[in-house]
Amino acid sequence: MSFRRERAELLREMLNTRVLCLDGATGTALQALDLTDADFGGPELAGCNENLILTRPHVISTVHEAYAKAGADILETNTFGSTPLVLAEYELAHEAENISFRGAALARAVADAHSTPDKPRFVAGAMGPTTKAISVTGGVTFDELIGHFEVQARGLIQGGSDYLLLETCQDTRNIKAGILGIQAAARSLGVEVPVAVSGTIEPMGTMLAGQNVEALVSSLSHVNLLYMGLNCATGPAFMTDHIRSMAQLARWPVACVPNAGLPDEEGRYLESPEMMVQVLRRFGESGWLNLVGGCCGTHAKHIEAFARLARELTPRKPSAVRRPFLSGIEYLELNDDERPYIVGERTNVIGSRAFKNLIVAEKWEEAAEIARKQVKSGAHIIDVCLANPDRDEAADMRMFLERAVRMVHAPFMIDSTDEVVVELALQYCQGKAIINSVNLEDGEERFEKICPLARRYGAALVVGTIDEDPVNAMAITRERKLAVAERSYQLLTEKYGIPEEDIYWDPLVFPCGTGDEKFLGSAIETIEGVRLIKQRFPRTRSVLGISNVSFGLPNAGREVLNSVFLYECVRAGLDCAIVNSEKLERYASIPEEEKALAMEILRTGSETAIAQFAAHFRERAEHPKATKESLPLDERLARYIVDGTKDGLIPDLNTKLAEGATPLEIINGPLMKGMDEVGRLFNANQLIVAEVLQSAEAMKAAVGHLEPRMEKNESATRGTLLLATVKGDVHDIGKNLVEIIVGNNGYKVVNLGIKV
Repeated sequence: MSFRRERAELLREMLNTRVLCLDGATGTALQALDLTDADFGGPELAGCNENLILTRPHVISTVHEAYAKAGADILETNTFGSTPLVLAEYELAHEAENISFRGAALARAVADAHSTPDKPRFVAGAMGPTTKAISVTGGVTFDELIGHFEVQARGLIQGGSDYLLLETCQDTRNIKAGILGIQAAARSLGVEVPVAVSGTIEPMGTMLAGQNVEALVSSLSHVNLLYMGLNCATGPAFMTDHIRSMAQLARWPVACVPNAGLPDEEGRYLESPEMMVQVLRRFGESGWLNLVGGCCGTHAKHIEAFARLARELTPRKPSAVRRPFLSGIEYLELNDDERPYIVGERTNVIGSRAFKNLIVAEKWEEAAEIARKQVKSGAHIIDVCLANPDRDEAADMRMFLERAVRMVHAPFMIDSTDEVVVELALQYCQGKAIINSVNLEDGEERFEKICPLARRYGAALVVGTIDEDPVNAMAITRERKLAVAERSYQLLTEKYGIPEEDIYWDPLVFPCGTGDEKFLGSAIETIEGVRLIKQRFPRTRSVLGISNVSFGLPNAGREVLNSVFLYECVRAGLDCAIVNSEKLERYASIPEEEKALAMEILRTGSETAIAQFAAHFRERAEHPKATKESLPLDERLARYIVDGTKDGLIPDLNTKLAEGATPLEIINGPLMKGMDEVGRLFNANQLIVAEVLQSAEAMKAAVGHLEPRMEKNESATRGTLLLATVKGDVHDIGKNLVEIIVGNNGYKVVNLGIKV
């Protein structure tokens, strides 16, 4: 056991001090040998490369020998498909552990024979993705996958693998099951074994199940991987953006193991060793690599060239930055300059009657559509609560998430008090979710149940400022909120191993307009509690259920109070807000009188303040304020952009055109005036990013309507303009706007698109 640990430590050290070389394609090498059906064990087993371990072990050893002589530091076992799940297709499931064991032993013998003190050779226990991508094809449960990987891992460990490599991964749920299977096997054998992960990015830029590289890295941030890399799918040139992104984010070493290009129509791989080295050298000299190797189409000559290249390169230094990120299918990094991040609250049976009715009626598609609408309306995260005491919460969670994870790309916030339901939900999440919530109401009982799940599956935690105090369990004052947070932080980080960037404080929101003396001024205490906690723990994050603050007040005024409260909380440092993203009132659009009424309730919650607030909104309901239609036409056009609405926009644009204005005059006039105001309000923190996106969509719709009506300048080209956007919809709309305007003024425009 100490020998195994020493080997693991040596391997980790070498990955950080030199660039290592993995071997090449096993399948390519075997195909070159023109094996017969008899070699595989009969016609019914033809193509089962893993069975060659039993029928022709010397053939497998020959492949390992060739790669060892070529200079490979690491030899992969011929066990890509040695799970019971895959071998069952050949009626060999019962041989899975034995094949895995013998495959590792063959590679071990060759590695030991070629090892020297200066160049030790290592064995990677190869574990393919199986024939099921659970998020895409189904056909197997998460727990069944764990069991299949456990059998394979047990054989590979006992056969002498130095580490286990989950490779050609297409679905992060499969990866998580694989890691849990490996951990179970290691526990049963009483050993520790390093794990590496290698994903496969398809030509469309994501894994088969939809995640991009950034989302993949964030999804596995909880695991102490030996390294992470990419293999298969494409040649190295197509991997450039993905390897660069992985190198920027990953805190582990990074590997690049490409195919010898994309196969032609006859299945031939055409990239020579020299062609591949040219690209891999650029990656290495850019500081992106710790390990190189070859996948489909590569052979010993490729590995010989890669091994020479590896000796010339300086290894990448893993990123030391701990980023606050989440992911679903897509990656979400929570930056301070884009706060608040909206948590859509409508997929909650406690807070939404419409959602609850759909769940009771078992209309799963329609229920999942509510989640998708929340994202379309600006939600960055989706809160999911299925805790109906009259129904089976676990069954409802399973049926809902089976649909929702395919329809929604955003991260999920799993809201349940039942740890069994929480674990079930995490098994459906490809990415890094949030668990809502834990607290100290029953001492450490909730921490003890939930923290291991957060670490096991990779999830962040919402931590409420509640403890077991018999009188004031729910912290109301700012000082109490901070005190409970400090105690929770110490326990979570020191005892339960939760990274601080995965802690999301909930300093609690109480209704401030009910007249309850206990909660008078509690809204200000929450705002200041957010400020104190964020100052004390700046690398943590915070979240609040905003609408609780307005409980009991007239509906017409609730959205106003919610908006004013949210604005003040964000100024204090709030990161995430649980709100209905479809009904969020714009702070910038609220009259000053209504802001003042709302602030008085937040500050005092007095009977006088409540009465004045209620009277005002009753009056407003009886005598609606002046509508947009009463404004002059130019002001209306600007207002559409400021309010981010398209309702009435097109008819008003047509009216302006009928008055004789040119499309360019309308764009440069009232529409740009609206965008200028959006910029001013955003810079003053009176608009949030989701609202700016809505404004940008309104501008895009307006320009899209006007563009066909612009007269094309037919004169000679005045020049060429190159446009590109690094990232993000807001910038993309601005870029497209520039393209339209200059393109209609005699310039040729080359638009490279976004994410360039």
